[in-house]
Amino acid sequence: MHKAEFLQKVAGLWPEIVMLIGATACLFIGLSKGKGPRRSTPWIAAATLVIAALMVCKNSGSTDEPAALAGMANYIKLAVAGIGLILLMVAAGVPNRLRQSIDAEAAKTFEPGDVMTGEFYAFFLLSLTGVMLTAGAGDLVWLFLALELTSLPTYVMVATSRDRIEAQESAVKYFFLGALSAAIFLYGFALIYGATGSTNFIEITRIAQEQMLLNGGTPPGLLLIGMVLAIVGICFKIAAVPMHFYTADVYEGAATPVTAFLAFVPKTAGAVALILLLSLIGWPLPPAIEALLWLIAVATMTLGNVLGLLQNNVKRVLAYSSIAHSGYIIVGLLAGPAVIDAAGATEGTLNNGIAAILFYLVAYALGTIASFAILSCLRAGDREAQTYKHISGLHKNHPFLAALMLISVLSLVGLPPLVGFLGKIYLIGSAYSTGFTFLVVILVLNSAISAAYYLRIASACYFGEPDETVHSTGQLPRYAGALVAATLAIVLGILGNSLVNASRNATTPTQTTAQTIAQTSDAPTQTAAISNPINLE
Repeated sequence: MHKAEFLQKVAGLWPEIVMLIGATACLFIGLSKGKGPRRSTPWIAAATLVIAALMVCKNSGSTDEPAALAGMANYIKLAVAGIGLILLMVAAGVPNRLRQSIDAEAAKTFEPGDVMTGEFYAFFLLSLTGVMLTAGAGDLVWLFLALELTSLPTYVMVATSRDRIEAQESAVKYFFLGALSAAIFLYGFALIYGATGSTNFIEITRIAQEQMLLNGGTPPGLLLIGMVLAIVGICFKIAAVPMHFYTADVYEGAATPVTAFLAFVPKTAGAVALILLLSLIGWPLPPAIEALLWLIAVATMTLGNVLGLLQNNVKRVLAYSSIAHSGYIIVGLLAGPAVIDAAGATEGTLNNGIAAILFYLVAYALGTIASFAILSCLRAGDREAQTYKHISGLHKNHPFLAALMLISVLSLVGLPPLVGFLGKIYLIGSAYSTGFTFLVVILVLNSAISAAYYLRIASACYFGEPDETVHSTGQLPRYAGALVAATLAIVLGILGNSLVNASRNATTPTQTTAQTIAQTSDAPTQTAAISNPINLE
C-alpha cells in the first residue's frame, strides 16, 4: 500500500480511532484510586460515542471514503454510535452492582483488580468499534478481525455482568459456540482465497465474475463451498439457524442490559458481513446460494416464532424473537440491492433489500432495547425481573413502564405508525418486487404468529395481577434509555421514510464493485456481464 493510500485509509478510520482511544481511557481511569474518576467512566464512554458520531458526519461528505461500502459504512457507523448511546444508558451501573465491586468500594484498601468498571465500559466500546470496522471492511482478513473484535468483548461482558452462576455458564456456551462459528467462516474465507487468489474484495469480485462468466453464471466449486461455509459460520453472529442454539440460554443468563447489547451489536455486524460477502458474487445470487439463504430464512423465522410461543420467561421470549427477526433480515439479503437503470437511478425504495435491512436493524434495535430496558428497571426480590409473572399488572404500580413496554412490543409486531411497521413493509416490498412471493407469504404468517407472544407480554402488563415482590431499581438512566428508544420508535415510524431514502442513496455493494470493475475494464460487454453475472445473454 502506497503512503497516500495508507493516509487516506487512516483518514477514514477516525471514528474507530476515537472509539479505541475512549476504550483505553475507560480502562485506565477505571483503575484509578479515586472514586470520582472511576464513576466518570460511563460519561467518558458517552463522550466517546458522541465524538465518534461527529467524526462519521465529518467524513460522510468525503469523496475519498476508503471503506469498500462508502455511504453504507457511514450509515452503519452513525447508527452504531446512536444506538450505542441508548445501550449505554441501559447498561450504566451494571459493573457497580457486582458483589465484588461493592466489596472493593467498601474496603479500606482499594484493589484496582477487584473493580470491573473500567473493563466493562472498555469492552462495551471495543465491541461497537468492531461493528464499525466490519462496515468499512474491504478485505477478508480485515472482515475476520472486525467480526472477532465485535464478539470477543461480549464473551467477557456476559461472564462478568452478574454474580450468579448462570452468567458464567452462559459465557462458556457462548464462547465455545462462537469459537466453532469463527472456525467455520474462517475456513470459508480460506476457500474463497484459494478460489480467487486474493483477499481484497474488489479483486475477489473481479476474478469471481470472470470465473462465473466462463461457467455460465455458476461459481466454481471451491468458491461456492467457501461462500456456503462463510454464510453458515456468520449465522452465529445474527442468531440464525443452524447456529442459533446458544441464543435463549445466553440471553437468559446474562444481565438484562448486556442481553440488550447482544441483541443488537453482534447481529448488526453479522448482517453487514453477509451483505459484504454476497456482494462478492453479486445479485441475482447463484441458485445454490439463493436456495441456502431461502431455507435458512424460512427455518429461522419459523423456529424462532414457534418456540417463542412456548416460553414463560420474557427474556427467552425475546431471545427467540431475535432469532425470528434474523430470518426477516435474510429475506432482505435474498432481495438484494436496488436495480439501477442506465441513468444511474434506482427504481424506487421498495425494491431495495439492502436499504430495507439497514432500516430494519434500527427498527428492531429500538423495539428490543426498549423491552430489555424496561425489564432491567425491575427486580423481583434480589433477582432480575424475567418472567410473565414479574411483569404481571405492571400498569398498576408502574404505568410509565407499562406504556413503554406496549409501544416496544407493538413495534416489534409491526403495527403502524411505529417504526417496526415501516421496517417490515420495506422488507416485504423488496422481496415481493424481486419475485420472492412465497417467501413474503411465509414472512407475513410468521409475523402473525409472533403477535401471539408479543401481545401476551402486553396483556400481562395490563390485565394481570401485580407481583408484590417486584419493585423498581430506581436507576434513571435505564428509564431514560427505555423512553428514548420507545420515543424514537414512534418518531421514526412517522418520519422514517427519509431515513430509508438516505440508506437507499448510499452506495450499495454491487454499485461499488461494478463501478470499480467498469473503470478498470476495457471491454464494455464484459463489464455489463459482470454487473449482472447470472443473466449472461
